Amino acid sequence: MTFETIISICLGIGLSASVGFRVFLPLFALSLASYFNVWELNESWEWIGGTTALITLGVAMLIEVFAYFIPYIDNLLDTISVPLAALAGTAVMLSTVADLSPVITWSLAIIAGGGTAAAIAGSASTTRLASTATTGGLGNPIVSTVETGTAVVMSVVSIFLPVIAVILVVILFVIIYRVYRKFNSNTPENI
Repeated sequence: MTFETIISICLGIGLSASVGFRVFLPLFALSLASYFNVWELNESWEWIGGTTALITLGVAMLIEVFAYFIPYIDNLLDTISVPLAALAGTAVMLSTVADLSPVITWSLAIIAGGGTAAAIAGSASTTRLASTATTGGLGNPIVSTVETGTAVVMSVVSIFLPVIAVILVVILFVIIYRVYRKFNSNTPENI
């Protein structure tokens, strides 16, 4: 495995984690990176760096980001975001991974890309649902701001410092695990 392959896997995992927070923002970031020749995508995915894809993903990103600031609409979006995140995470890994056999590439894409995106999207959905239940939706714009900010940071770090992005993904999973354990220990059957 070459250094380029390892870096491409790190990029894919970082962007997949970002997809868990916002589906279109990391895809737009990847499109920008390809458009400006910061990252070279796999041959069959070069279209992402084209002008049409850049504009389409940019518009989709803006709509998604602003829609998440509307309480109850954000919960509706969460019902479709987990499966979409899994698909987008898989696509991101497929587009970025370099120099691996198709079997390994697809396995990585489904497990590391789609799995990472789905796990984070599921956690984000749960957080928003808890916010809606406890604040009547008033706290949801704060949750949305944190999620969008995290998606921006993860996307930028993934593109420019992919190894650091993987470290951040591990930290995110540790935080998610700790919150889950704390929440699980406070359920009525455990008290």
